[in-house]
Amino acid sequence: MISIRRINEKDIDLCYELDSNTISLWSKDQWGDEFKKEGIKVFGLLFSELLIGLCVFHVVLDEAQINFFVVSEKYRKRGFGCFLMNFLIKHCEKLNIKKLFLEVSHSNFIAVKFYSRFDFCTIGIRRNYYKDGSDALLKEKKLTTK
Repeated sequence: MISIRRINEKDIDLCYELDSNTISLWSKDQWGDEFKKEGIKVFGLLFSELLIGLCVFHVVLDEAQINFFVVSEKYRKRGFGCFLMNFLIKHCEKLNIKKLFLEVSHSNFIAVKFYSRFDFCTIGIRRNYYKDGSDALLKEKKLTTK
């Protein structure tokens, strides 16, 4: 059974473990810091009771920035990422978010293709942004609020 639930500070170990096994973006301390920021929302995608996906986004007024989005490699290409992204978009629409932003490495072709499915458009580039020297594509999706 697939479900999505709000993740809180008590789940830092689960977040760090999934991150470490996928994109290795943040340290455990950085995960702790993320939960302390005002406007941060974290949702976990669960398969049975196993955390297989995470989405961290930061709401500021009527905009939101996706800071972290991942699905465990074992569960990719099975629709779980789409399920989580559709949930996020609907949740943001309910919050009257007008624009959703994210950054993705231009060399991460799978992620770039995934985000294009949801009508994220490139609005800028940050040159040599990542540790490996790759550029970050700044992407935006305009939402219809209800």
